[in-house]
Amino acid sequence: MKPSRGEGLEKDKAVTMEALEARMKSYANRVNAALARELKLYTHSRFHDPLVYATEGGKRVRPVMLMLSAEALGCRDDSVLGAAVAVELLHTESIIHDDVIDEEKVRRSKMPFHLKYGYSASLLSADFVFATILAIAARYDDKRIAEEVSNAALQMAEGEYSELTIDPQIYKLTWDEYIRIVTEKTASLFETSAKLGALIARAGEKDVEALADYGRCIGIAYQLKDDLLDWRSKDKVSLGLLKTHSESEVVGKMTAQAESYAEEAKRRLMHLPRNEATSLLEDLSDFSILRRY
Repeated sequence: MKPSRGEGLEKDKAVTMEALEARMKSYANRVNAALARELKLYTHSRFHDPLVYATEGGKRVRPVMLMLSAEALGCRDDSVLGAAVAVELLHTESIIHDDVIDEEKVRRSKMPFHLKYGYSASLLSADFVFATILAIAARYDDKRIAEEVSNAALQMAEGEYSELTIDPQIYKLTWDEYIRIVTEKTASLFETSAKLGALIARAGEKDVEALADYGRCIGIAYQLKDDLLDWRSKDKVSLGLLKTHSESEVVGKMTAQAESYAEEAKRRLMHLPRNEATSLLEDLSDFSILRRY
């Protein structure tokens, strides 16, 4: 039987995603190797094994974005790896905290950190992770590296606190409020990742701004897709939108907006040099909205 047009499109998307993940793999492998080297510095620490557990798995989207941003502007050496590890560790820290706050039972198909090691150990481990991030940032002569990582951490905390204090079953969340929370808690680290790549490549202000905007747009699209995938979770802030719109309207708008932000991200790359890294950055826009997990 001949597949329907919709089935054909889904198949094409699957092929595209598989090809993209294969192209990203070499960058992710470099991140994993650099992450392992960084954690090896703390072999004799009580935190070593828990942190190995905490960093296992994951798509490494943020550090790969950082590496691609630098490479798109001509920086292909290992100077990016420290910053790449730092943003992945900051993401790890946020996951540890988020899982405690949300009382998650599963993370990356395994037991979340707080259930395996306990709540107290989770808090201390997150503190230890942040200390390692500071150590990495201090190795860069450019003080903007530390400043950007710090700014991302501050915004992520603001976004998480806003989400924590909103009861989606009671408060009528506006679309602008929702996007602000998404921008702070998620897109800020994407923005920082792309921006750090540009800074390490010693890019001009125009390129730095373009990549920062690109990262922010990708981050918003990414979180919108996350919320669509997790729509039935009872405590999601996005559910607060249902107080002013029907479910079908909200899902439709979130889907359309995710696609719009992904396309806007591509437009931000238009004046960058045309090369393989830039092409991969464009493909990451599609990845942010086509993924199913």
